[in-house]
Amino acid sequence: MQIIDATDTILGRLASYVAKNALKGEEIVIVNCEKAVISGNKDNILKEFKEKRDRGDRYKGPFYPRMPDRIVRRVIRGMLPYKNEKGKKALARVKTFIGVPDEYKNKEFINLNDIKKESLKDMKYVYLYEVSNYLGANIKV
Repeated sequence: MQIIDATDTILGRLASYVAKNALKGEEIVIVNCEKAVISGNKDNILKEFKEKRDRGDRYKGPFYPRMPDRIVRRVIRGMLPYKNEKGKKALARVKTFIGVPDEYKNKEFINLNDIKKESLKDMKYVYLYEVSNYLGANIKV
């Protein structure tokens, strides 16, 4: 089982890593999902997520999550063949959490060093908790 700390990690790169390993059969737990980073212009990112959230009908969908752990799971789902049996099983092997649950507090976390904050020094980015708060969730960091 891999326990990944998503703090200051670019969301798309994290999701592709997790999707690939989940398809290989690994159990993956992602903690601190609210501290993941989306690279790009803040106004554009917030506008795009708001459009995704407002799209469709509130009764028929498509439904888009507000909470950061569910947004991360949805991004990972987009990188899996989730309508096939192997994709469903791979998505079932992925668990996402806001913060660090008690059962994982004393465990060893994997830091994906090649996609950490060092690469974000000169980039524009926004944290996932800011996006969630903009969408209407109440996340405190």
